[in-house]
Amino acid sequence: MARLRLIVFLPVLTLLAACSGTVQISRLTADGEERLPPAVALNDVPFYPQDAYQCGPAALATTLDYSGASTSLEALVERVYLPARHGSLQPEMLAATRSAGRLPYLIDPSLDALLEEVAGGHPVLVLQNLGLGWLPQWHYAVVVGFDLEAGKLTLRSGTIRDYRVSLGLFERTWRRAEHWGFVALRPGELPSGGEPYLFFEALAAAEQVMDNKVLIPAYQSAIQRWPDAPFLGAALGNLYYRQGNLSLARQQFQGITESHPAYAEAHNNLAHILLELGQPEAASRHARMAVNLGGPGYPLFEKTLAATLAAMSPAP
Repeated sequence: MARLRLIVFLPVLTLLAACSGTVQISRLTADGEERLPPAVALNDVPFYPQDAYQCGPAALATTLDYSGASTSLEALVERVYLPARHGSLQPEMLAATRSAGRLPYLIDPSLDALLEEVAGGHPVLVLQNLGLGWLPQWHYAVVVGFDLEAGKLTLRSGTIRDYRVSLGLFERTWRRAEHWGFVALRPGELPSGGEPYLFFEALAAAEQVMDNKVLIPAYQSAIQRWPDAPFLGAALGNLYYRQGNLSLARQQFQGITESHPAYAEAHNNLAHILLELGQPEAASRHARMAVNLGGPGYPLFEKTLAATLAAMSPAP
């Protein structure tokens, strides 16, 4: 029997532009003491001073070394530094992180999210524009600490191990780079903050290149953190399915249909698996449930139901 395609429908995510630097810093000043420790210093984060334009490899070596990944500055220069551009591009930085067995998680574009990660023990690799909008000077650095009372951040930056910069100046240079930054997560490790959909995006982007020994623990940890996000469990079920492990895939989707009985996609995918396992009657029950629940996948649900009913019909 040809394998049928399993699906996961995700909630619509509305992305809003980040607030201006003044608003972000005002919010931190107003309630930072309630949400964050007054000061954090990740002193164990190593330092790789950059050579010429090679701030990208230096910042990435700093981040990956701290995560325990096996890498070297020389290897990262070969991997991410583009001599013709005198720098490194963001996709290459993310790809090199995945190749090192670490999951790059793009943080929410806000100072709140950045400081929450640092407070949780995660140095944040950031992109800044130290120049102007019309004359950019792109620069990668790693945020390793903050002092809210002093209004300062500490970075591993350029040739300076502990570069202290005001929150206001940092936010302006970071905003010019669209508040881009990420943390490198170990297998099974979660960001300190974050959203389930953003974490799913990080995993989905990594599935083609990262080992399942990294992906499966990441999904399992995420499901425990966000039990009300059934699409995470469905994605793990689909991963088991692509591995050819129908038993684990069935178990995964069965659990979702029990904990989230109104999640139509789980019923549909479970019907696919049951059909492949030679259980068309059980498959038809879940396929019919998916059709009754409806939703964006309704046309696919109807095809699944038709396939299960066909499998139940006696051969002519």
